[in-house]
Amino acid sequence: MSVALQDPPEIEDAPRVAEAAPSPGRVQYRFLGFKITPVAHRRLGAFVANRRGFWSLWIFLALFVLSLFAELIANDRPILVQYDGAFYFPVVQTIPETAFGGFFETEAEYKDPEVQELILEKGWMLWPLVPYSYRNQVLDLPGPAPTAPDSKHWLGTDDQARDVLARMIYGFRISVLFGLALVFFTGVIGVAVGLAQGFFGGLTDLLGQRVIEVWVSLPTLYLLIILASIVQPNFWWLLGIMVAFGWTGFVGPVRAETLRARNLDFVRASRALGVSNGVIMLRHILPNAMVATLTFMPFVLSGAVVSLASLDFLGFGLPPGSPSLGELIKQGKNNLQAPWLGLTAFFTVGVMMTLLIFIGEAVRDAFDPRKSLG
Repeated sequence: MSVALQDPPEIEDAPRVAEAAPSPGRVQYRFLGFKITPVAHRRLGAFVANRRGFWSLWIFLALFVLSLFAELIANDRPILVQYDGAFYFPVVQTIPETAFGGFFETEAEYKDPEVQELILEKGWMLWPLVPYSYRNQVLDLPGPAPTAPDSKHWLGTDDQARDVLARMIYGFRISVLFGLALVFFTGVIGVAVGLAQGFFGGLTDLLGQRVIEVWVSLPTLYLLIILASIVQPNFWWLLGIMVAFGWTGFVGPVRAETLRARNLDFVRASRALGVSNGVIMLRHILPNAMVATLTFMPFVLSGAVVSLASLDFLGFGLPPGSPSLGELIKQGKNNLQAPWLGLTAFFTVGVMMTLLIFIGEAVRDAFDPRKSLG
């Protein structure tokens, strides 16, 4: 039996074969079009594997994105008005009544039957899904406020004759925005302070810890009460005060991780190569220190939402009339004969906290090296 032997490849083809061979080290992972490291890819896979946290994130994002367009969902002004061949957008622009054939040069009152008749004579109006605003009273209620849920007001009205569903949508948005802003600013300040203390150590760390101990001992609630008696609190006042006393929570995890990482071999090698302290902190130590911080952020967000609701419930939060879940809880306590107020606030806050806790648990498990490496 004869066996046909193939000629070996020529020497000049060897480099071409070597270039065509795949290299395991050149595998690139991408997420949303951006390159990510294999460690980040493994953590992302661990987060997706946690179905409860993964779907909680999508549900929370869907609710938050919808609340960003609250003016198009709940408003006492039409989204679009077509009159005499021209289009108007009352949601984003102020249109005088004279533009629709009226007599007053002030903004048109679209709930007025006469104004509606003028517009419908030569055009039409497109109303939001909930044709009521969070701040204006409803004048055509069937009885004294608060009124029970019906076909017009799906969650009823409060004791000020305002639509509860509209106030819930706007209150959800302002609570999440307040929480996100608080997490961002406290995170930036706390991470920067913890990074500086852990990296430089010595006298910097000693003085920083003593200042933090004195700062956290100040009674935040009493300061809020004193400030509320001097000035009218608003969104930015509350955010500034909460940031001033909330950044200390991020210092501890970042400081501990920086103290551990500053003596590792890659940091010493960077110093030996003459890399500046700023580059070492930002490019080498900060990514490791952010692991503990990221697992901490969802729980800080849930705490910020509860803090705002608590301040509004006590009367030291947002100005009167602002859409607030805490103010809705207070109305439920003061109007036990209207259980829809308390139940609406309870379920809204409960669902929001549940979603955030599930997301936080999934993020914590994703960054756990014992689970992600397994």
